Amino acid sequence: MVRFETFMEQVVDRGEYRSLDEADRASRVVLALLGAHLIGRTRAQLAALLPEAFALILLNPLPAAQPLNAERLVRATAAWIEGATEATALWDIGAVLSVVADIAGPDLMAQVLMQLPADWPPLFGLPEHADAA
Repeated sequence: MVRFETFMEQVVDRGEYRSLDEADRASRVVLALLGAHLIGRTRAQLAALLPEAFALILLNPLPAAQPLNAERLVRATAAWIEGATEATALWDIGAVLSVVADIAGPDLMAQVLMQLPADWPPLFGLPEHADAA
């Protein structure tokens, strides 16, 4: 499990946030939306690698009524973060999900991507067809 401070330092660095609060808010929203798309063992394995506060968010989301493609994920993120635009939401998603991808490693990320819409890999900073490897 990654320590909370380590996770947040990486998100702050990648997102170039001015405060820990901004990075924390983005992390919570993005991980809740991610968790709504993952099920079973894959979600549990990913949660086990995250700091406890974020693991709980990933494990206890409201289930997605239908999968959000990348464009709808960006819109949903913008709607949940006060003052966000689609451009800043895309930045937030990239900052958080790239840290998640690094923590998960390639094998678990392949499992994660199998449960997500096909246009999500770039949101993690991965090539479009990372799950085909």
